[in-house]
Amino acid sequence: MAAYLTLIGLVLPLSLDTFAVSAALGIAGLPPRERLRVSLVMAAFEAGMPIVGLLAGHLAGALMGRLGGYAALVLIAGLGVFMLRSGSDEEERSIAFLARARGIAVIGLGLSISLDELAIGFSLGLLRLPIIPAIALIAAQAFIASQVGLRLGGRVTEAARESSEKAAGVILILLAVVLGALQLIR
Repeated sequence: MAAYLTLIGLVLPLSLDTFAVSAALGIAGLPPRERLRVSLVMAAFEAGMPIVGLLAGHLAGALMGRLGGYAALVLIAGLGVFMLRSGSDEEERSIAFLARARGIAVIGLGLSISLDELAIGFSLGLLRLPIIPAIALIAAQAFIASQVGLRLGGRVTEAARESSEKAAGVILILLAVVLGALQLIR
């Protein structure tokens, strides 16, 4: 049960970040067909990158033993700090470009917006959390959060979008602290 609560705790910030990126795309006023395409691309990358991270994390966790859990906590907290930083102009241009991207450009942009999922996947692997439920939950949150963000994008202010990203960072930092405390108690 604790593993699934940890998994949910890691996926919630991802959904806030996905929502923020999608809301920025929603400002572009994409038609329904394009919203579906962008949501599917985001879900594919956000589910695929953690698989790479999970496999690497499982391998690293096996090599590191008990230290793997602590490494995961540092990585989760570091990702939280990274998410607290405000969005850059380059990130905004990337988001706007994704709305119009086709072919190979979609792959590059998909990789760039899903690096946090790679880090989360690596952390999941270090913590030795269940792979199939993790990927299913990450893909579902990515699709749902992107659809909501794309639909509400024109109605959500820049401040609300940035607040969503910052909330994701705070949640990850708090989760790292809680998981660290639990590991110390064991």
